[in-house]
Amino acid sequence: MARIRLTEIAAVFLRAGNLTFGGGDPTMAVLQRELVNRRKWLTAEQYGLIYGLARVTPGTNVLAFYAGSAWLLRGLKAAAVAVLSICLPSAAMVVWLTYSLERWGSIGWVKAASEAIMAAAAGMVAASAWLLITPFFRKAGPVKTLAIAGGAAALAIAGVTPIPVLALAALAGCLWKGPPPA
Repeated sequence: MARIRLTEIAAVFLRAGNLTFGGGDPTMAVLQRELVNRRKWLTAEQYGLIYGLARVTPGTNVLAFYAGSAWLLRGLKAAAVAVLSICLPSAAMVVWLTYSLERWGSIGWVKAASEAIMAAAAGMVAASAWLLITPFFRKAGPVKTLAIAGGAAALAIAGVTPIPVLALAALAGCLWKGPPPA
């Protein structure tokens, strides 16, 4: 593969980080589509590893994901470009939106619009979860994949922190021996 230009990396991460609503999970799902499916800059396995590592890092997971995935693409410079591409524009937007909602949030259409955005964000989180588990249907089979993903989701909903959830999912994946998928 040809060396990826920093401007290409900046464009992809800038668009994903600043035009996706719903937080880190939908943003990472957009990046999966861009980096793995469309551009083939990363493999599904590389993406999954970076995603898992980013989830267990303290602080903002999406920044860890940006830094890790861009670092794999082009090293330290790319990691810095990726993180700055999400931080600078979105920080300015958050300041402006906070001011606007504080000032005009009681107006009916503004309140309705913000509620619609929250509903869309919830749908995007569900879609991002689906995008993350579908590559494993062929490798591990749908029963094993859905059982482990469903168990992990149930533990997370129950309030179990990410590190024990990931450890249990890894243990289940290692211990669950079954026939290889067809």
